[in-house]
Parts: sequence; structure tokens; C-alpha cells
Amino acid sequence: MRKWIFGGLALLLGVVAIAFIWARVRLKPMLRERLITAIREHYRREIEVKDIEISAVTGFGATIHGLVLHQKDRSGLPPMAQVERLHVSGTLRGVLREPLQIERVVLVGLKINVPPKRRKSPDSAQPDKPQTERRYPPRFVINEVVADGTFLQILPKKEGKEPLTFDITKLTLHSAGTTQPMQFRATLTNPKPPGDIQSTGAFGPWDSDEPGLTPVSGSYTFANADLSDFKGLAGILSSEGKYQGMLERIEVEGATDTPNFTLKVSGHPVHLKTQFHAIVDGTDGDTYLQPVNAQFRRSSIVASGGVYGKPGQKGKTISLDVTVSDARVEDMLWLAVKANQPLMVGGITFKTKFELPPGDKDIIEKLHLTGKFGVESARFTSLKIQDKVEALSQRARPGEEPEDERSVSNLRGGFELHDSVIDFTKLTFKVPGATVYLDGAYGLQNETLDFAGELHTQAKVSQMTSGVKSFFLRLADPLFKKKGAGAVIPIKITGTREEPKFGLEVGRVFSRKD
Repeated sequence: MRKWIFGGLALLLGVVAIAFIWARVRLKPMLRERLITAIREHYRREIEVKDIEISAVTGFGATIHGLVLHQKDRSGLPPMAQVERLHVSGTLRGVLREPLQIERVVLVGLKINVPPKRRKSPDSAQPDKPQTERRYPPRFVINEVVADGTFLQILPKKEGKEPLTFDITKLTLHSAGTTQPMQFRATLTNPKPPGDIQSTGAFGPWDSDEPGLTPVSGSYTFANADLSDFKGLAGILSSEGKYQGMLERIEVEGATDTPNFTLKVSGHPVHLKTQFHAIVDGTDGDTYLQPVNAQFRRSSIVASGGVYGKPGQKGKTISLDVTVSDARVEDMLWLAVKANQPLMVGGITFKTKFELPPGDKDIIEKLHLTGKFGVESARFTSLKIQDKVEALSQRARPGEEPEDERSVSNLRGGFELHDSVIDFTKLTFKVPGATVYLDGAYGLQNETLDFAGELHTQAKVSQMTSGVKSFFLRLADPLFKKKGAGAVIPIKITGTREEPKFGLEVGRVFSRKD
């Protein structure tokens, strides 16, 4: 009996040994070839592999070193994908099925380069095939893919422009390789302002012929983004939204909230909220904003435009058309001017072209604005200016009952902000009895005033005083008489916001021509 037992054990051990040897000699090379063929045919790309290790004793395992997937008929472009190390695990039964059934894949050092869409030949009469016609049966199905540390780059279609890049610190996908979208969860690192973006959604199915047409959709949250990374700004921003589209064109609906948004030139925080609809061109990262709605204090702003890259330029330029029809002048001054009390209060409307180029300068030094504004009715808050306006108004219309001389009407003009200085052109406003016409500049950082223009009054200069002065000033009335006004007086305003200086430009009295 013992002989039979020992004989049976020996036979069993022999079968196991033979199976082990067969697995090493025959099964491993077969599984190796099967795996490589599945990758090549699934992505329809030529591939390179430095080394591959196969384990097929109690299950299936493989480690691929130096996997490279080349672009398809796109010479001169970097490989579509490179992986430093790829770990595959599953069951023998699953790997021997068609398509291959794989439990888990872990990718280390994954870099993906998505090429721009091929340019259609002018001679080509073939229409683009619908995406459903470009799908191919999957060669493998993976239950879970973990690809932390992935670097995704969408190559630009225009030469000289920067690619759109995503630094994905954490990435998990489910049901990869199917003809249905993969579900994903990802953490992306945002370089500026620094912070992590959390996103969940659906990706795929992968378009082998045109990777840029691969669908993507999902939602995102972005919290605790420190805006002080931009020179001249401060505040902590949060944002959330949703997106959909293809890798080369993604539509985003979102909102931002910055409770303490601050331009450092003024140092005054405001609670800024925005809502936006944007289209991201994945081939170069350009973003089209259609539109952005912003609110702070009692004011609302509407802007449309985009964030564009220029060939040969590092970084992107923000270019917007801004319209303000429901805003307060004191809110604008609070945001941009150092004074704790705004110069004036009232409703304001304006349109401006907003351009912010890239670079390491302070925001206020590189921001360029050009536009026109209007304030129908405003009130000065400075007692010094109020006193001067009251005196001016009474002198300009002697004998009339006093009005509320703090009221300024029809304030309007053109402006251009550059190098932190606002140049005003055709700046006009009215006070009871007089109209002021000015051109000049205001420095946002040093708060200096440099204006010159004319004061048109109802009264003649001799009527603005009394007694002996009035008698002698009658001789000067013809010098100041012009354009049907009682008097046209050349004036200048200099000094600073806190200490303005108002004066008569005597030289222009004798040099001007009617």
C-alpha cells in the first residue's frame, strides 16, 4: 500500500514539475506575445518594449519595462505614450480569453502626448467618418487602472504655440479598454495659482485614429488657491463646475468665489464672485470665455474674450471686452485706489478692452485698459474738493439760489491704463453754473494728478467777484469770452489725490486762438 501512495505522490510531483517547466518554456513566451499583441492591436500603434517579466504559476502577472507607443503616421512628433514601468495582474483564465480580461494595471511614469487632429487635404473628397465608425473591438478589458503621476500633453496644431499640459498626481480608471466610457477619479496639480483640482467623470472610449476626439466629461472642485502667486493680487480662490467635450475641445461651466480678492495697489479686499462659460481648445490651451459674469460689493461686470497664447511667447495673454452697466463708481475706486474714502459716489457705466500679457510684473504695471465711461450723477466725498466746487458753482452763476453743489452730472470721457497710469481724454463734467473739460493723467501707485483744460462758466469773469476787482476785471472779460459762454478759463489740476492743487494757466489765456 505504501508503495502505491509514494508512487502516486511521485507521479503528482512529476506532473507539477512538468507543468512548471511547460509554463516557463512554453506558456510564458505565449502569454508575453499575447499581451504585446493585444496592446499593439488595441491602440493600433507600433510599440517598443525594453523588457517584460511574466509570472504564470498561481495566476497571471506581468511587469513591462520601457513601453513606448508610437504615433500613427505622424513623423516628427513625440511618442503617443511612454511608460517607465507597467504592472499587470489577473487570472490565467482571464488572460487566455478574448478579449483579455485583466483585473488591475498599475502604471508608473506615464507620459501621454495627444497629437492635433490631422489637417484634411484640400484634394480629399472623403468626409470625416462619424466617431462610431472609427471604434474597434477592444483587445483587452481592465477592471481597474491606477496611473498616479501621469503627465498628459495635448500638442498644438499651430507651430510655435505652447501645448496644453496636465500634471495628474492621482488617477484611477475603471472598465478600461471597453467600447463604453471609463469612469475616472483624478487629482490634478494646478501650477498657477498653486493648488489641487479634484475631478470625477467619464473618459473615452479612446479614439485610435484621432486621439484628440476622445470624449471626456465630468465635474471638478478647486479649493484654497492662493492668488498672491500673481504679483499684485491677493486672496484665496475656490471654484467648482462641470465640463464635457473632447480632448481637443472642452466646454466648461463653472463659478469662482474669492471672499478676500485684493489688488495690492489699493489694499482693499472685496468679495468677488464669478460665473463663466468657457471653451478650452485642447490643441493649444487657448480658452474662449463666453461670457464671464462678476459681482463685488454693489457692482456687476460682464466680460467676454479669451486667454490666448502667441507663437514664440511663453505664457498666455488675457484679452477681454468688458461691459459695465450696473455698477457704482465708489466700488471701482475702492478696488483700484488706496484711499479709504472714495473720491466720489454714484452710478457708473463703461466699456473697456482689457488686456493682461504674461510676465512676472505686478498686475497693475502690465494691465492695459482702453475704453470710455460715463457717470450721470455723482457726489464728491472730499470736503476740500466739495468746498472748491461750491465756491466755483456760486461764482459761475452769481445771484442765483444755492443748489447742492456736491452733485456732478454728465461725467464722461475716454481712458487708457498703461504702466499703472490712467490717461484721460475728453474728460468732461458739469456742476451748477459751469462745465469742465480736461485731459490728463492719474498715477495709481503714486496718486499724482496732472490735468489741464478749460472751465466754461455762465458768468463773465468780472461777475465772479465784486467791488474794485469786478471793475478792473471787466477789462479782461473779452480775453475769456469764447464759444458763447460767459467765460472760458484755462485751468490746471496738479498735486496728489490728498492735496490737489487748482490753478489758472495764465500763459494759455494769451496764446489760445478763438
